[in-house]
Amino acid sequence: MTTTNIDSRYLPGTYAQKQPDAAQKAQYYVRQWEQKEAQRKQRGETSAAMAPTVCFSRKIGVGALEIAEVLAQKTGQRVADRLILDKIATDAELGQKTVTFFDERHPGKMSELGAFLFGEKSFTMSDYLRKLFSAVMTLADTEPTIFVGRGAHLILPRDRVLAVRLISSKEYRIQRVAAILGVSEGDARKELDAADKEQRRFFQKAFGKKDAPPDEFDLIINCDFLHQPTWAADVIHQAFVSKFHLD
Repeated sequence: MTTTNIDSRYLPGTYAQKQPDAAQKAQYYVRQWEQKEAQRKQRGETSAAMAPTVCFSRKIGVGALEIAEVLAQKTGQRVADRLILDKIATDAELGQKTVTFFDERHPGKMSELGAFLFGEKSFTMSDYLRKLFSAVMTLADTEPTIFVGRGAHLILPRDRVLAVRLISSKEYRIQRVAAILGVSEGDARKELDAADKEQRRFFQKAFGKKDAPPDEFDLIINCDFLHQPTWAADVIHQAFVSKFHLD
C-alpha cells in the first residue's frame, strides 16, 4: 500500500513519542496470541467469544489515537492503530501467521467475509487485504482491543462493536497537524490533502466505499467542540458500557 509523508512522520498526539515502535508492538501482539493459543490448546479449552470492542473511524488529524489511549485506560483494553495493523499486514512472516491462525480458528470465514463485503467480486481480495482482515479478526479474537482506522468496524461482527466516527473541520485538523509536525499551516494542508486522498483510495479499494455514511456508526463526535481527549473518551466510555451492559 502507498504511504503518504504524514503517515511516516505523524504520530497523533504529544504522548505518541513515548509509545513503542509500531513494529515492536505488532510483533509483541503476534507473540502474545501465539502463546495464548498454545496454552488454550494445551488445556483443551474451546475458543472464547469475541470481547466487545470500540472501533474508531476518523478524519486524519482529529486526534483519534489520543482519545483511544485515554479510553483504553478506562476499559483496560489494548490499542491497535493503523500503523500496527499495516505492519502486521505488510510483514511477510507476521501476516502469514495471522492468516494461518485465522483460517484455523474460523475455517471458511474469510470467504464468507469476502462475499459479504464484495459479493461476486470476493475473489479479487488482495494478499494485503486478506492479511489485514485476518489481523483485525485475530487481534479482536485473542484480547479485548480498541481499533483506530483501517475500517475495522466493517470487518468485525457488528454486534460486538461500538463504532465511533470522529470528525472536525478542515481548519481544526490543519492547525493541529501544523503544531505537531512543526510546519506551516500551508504545508500541513498539503500533508492532509495527501493523507485524505490515500484514505479515500484505500476505502474504495478495500470496501468499495467512497465515504463513511452516518448510519454505519453508533456515535459521531465533532472534535471541534469536544476537543479535549478526556471529554470524548468519557462520552465513548459511557456508550460502550451501556451498549454492552458492562456496569
